[in-house]
Amino acid sequence: MTFIRTLALTTVLPLSAMAQDADWTGFHGNLASQKFSPLTQITPDNVDQLERAWEIHTGDLSLGDGDLPKTIWSATPIYANDTLYLGTPFYRILALDPATGEQKWTFDTKSTLEALTQPGLKNRGVTYWEAEEPTGQACDKAVYIGTMDARLFAVDAESGEPCAAFADNGQLDVNQWNTTNDRWPLSLLQPPTAYKDKLFIGWAGKDWEFAEAPPGTVFAVDARTGELDWTVEFIPEEIRARTGTSNVWTAMTVDEERGILYLPVSSPSPNYWGGNRTEDIPMATSVTAVDTETGNILWSRQLVHHDIWDYDTNAAPTLVDLTVNGEQVPALVQTSKQGMLYVLNRETGEPIFDWEERPVPASTAQGEQAAPTQPFVTTPEPPNSSTEWPGVWPLADILSFGYCSRKAAQLEYKGLYTPPSESGALIYPGTAGGMQWGGGAVNPETGLYYVNTSRVVQILELLPREEYEQVAGGAGNESGFYPQQGAPYGFELTNFVTPTLGIPCWKPPFGTLNAYDLNTGEKMWETPFGAVQQWGFYMPEGWGTPNIGGPALTASGLLFIGASMDDRVRAIDAASGKVLWSDLLEAPVVANPAVFEHEGAQYVVFVSGGNTILKPEVSDQVVAYRLPR
Repeated sequence: MTFIRTLALTTVLPLSAMAQDADWTGFHGNLASQKFSPLTQITPDNVDQLERAWEIHTGDLSLGDGDLPKTIWSATPIYANDTLYLGTPFYRILALDPATGEQKWTFDTKSTLEALTQPGLKNRGVTYWEAEEPTGQACDKAVYIGTMDARLFAVDAESGEPCAAFADNGQLDVNQWNTTNDRWPLSLLQPPTAYKDKLFIGWAGKDWEFAEAPPGTVFAVDARTGELDWTVEFIPEEIRARTGTSNVWTAMTVDEERGILYLPVSSPSPNYWGGNRTEDIPMATSVTAVDTETGNILWSRQLVHHDIWDYDTNAAPTLVDLTVNGEQVPALVQTSKQGMLYVLNRETGEPIFDWEERPVPASTAQGEQAAPTQPFVTTPEPPNSSTEWPGVWPLADILSFGYCSRKAAQLEYKGLYTPPSESGALIYPGTAGGMQWGGGAVNPETGLYYVNTSRVVQILELLPREEYEQVAGGAGNESGFYPQQGAPYGFELTNFVTPTLGIPCWKPPFGTLNAYDLNTGEKMWETPFGAVQQWGFYMPEGWGTPNIGGPALTASGLLFIGASMDDRVRAIDAASGKVLWSDLLEAPVVANPAVFEHEGAQYVVFVSGGNTILKPEVSDQVVAYRLPR
């Protein structure tokens, strides 16, 4: 079930020699997705002096109580060309002065503000690109933004004017390539990845609605003209029409020296039943490496066989060179919803540490054939247990008059890969748990790696079609009833919480921050992360919170991160996990921060946008921090 092909590769510079850029030119800082800054102006000793250099509100905000859907904003700011670039959930580009937040220019796509594929208006930012061979004309430097209705816009980075040579006067209709199971547009919510003179485009869809959906495709287009160069498909041609997705909806990673693009591939459709796709789909729920010039597949490593848990590979893998047992190894570390860290040789896809196939439970669902084994990783130690869920929390059980323990006894739980069933399965980590799209951060000099994770327990019940039609109610953001039209089952997905107070039935901590030495796979420390705010009070810090969004790491030994439910941004000592500084914003920061130097000063910029998976509050706030001048 694992598909591997290798390629002879030339000797190249180590990644540590390529990571010393004081800009923040991509979604994860650099193309290696390291989320690392070499800057040292802000240190553990002076970080408590950080102050707000400026803050703005973009105005692109909807609370969902009017004509517009609620906004869900998780954009990482991009610092390049002495400018801070942002994309908004109204699909506008803002170009700001990094020192003051003053607007240089703005571009409005005038996109349809409808929730065509998502539960709200969603944007994860913009892409910045510079031509390898400048022409001296407009758009040698360009900024790109995608829309939910599948259009990609290109504008000049200096002026914000459309790039006339790009597709149709600066606008590329990606949906022209949506030719199989065209049930919804190929939503461009994650900005493309730019490398040399190419843009690599993934897309998002409408999960959990249909058994037959558009099959996942990554498009490589010319960054200047928008002309299609190559595509990669992840589902075998003979079964594409009766399944779908296995798309790349999150960020991608590039090994610049080797010319390899690494793709985190999601699960096939429908997500929680696979009786229509019992054939092997080797590249579904995988990390897959392709040649950037040709799109040829170099290797693919499947992380979940016959995925029936929606365990999308949901974050760009991080590249780092390690020293393992005295040997230099070009590595890749892939986070996962299932709560495991997969450390692979990025040239071959082979595991570097312990990896084994273990038997897992069979499915009882109609027509289903669950995979008999699944891959398990024990080194590095998973941030989320693969064999045990956290267990019933006595406090929640008391407050719910025994509901939690009674409900747990009714549910099936047989470890990480407990199959969905009609009787109801306890799923841990749930699709909202484990590690999310922020991924981890690494110091390329030392191989020390930091990642946050959620510990969320969910209940999944498969509902036969006739029963589903009778009982189905509404759906929220990754919770509620979903039809999986064309499958014999719809389903209901809920967090395992008490009925009245909404208290988690499982033991805390509900989220942790973890540090690893990737050279050995050893966990260095783990600490609860975030503080739950309820009824006007903050709960004990030892409880932590579910979290979305990742960290940024500096060479001075600081982790900057938002991600938690309590609306706070924090600076954390990378050596110990101790919180050294924090500030309260208006909504959860569900994107990675940007760290950069501008005019001699180091800045850290957060977007406080919110996500209703965590809590109802959303915002349009952007805040930049620096030391006092």
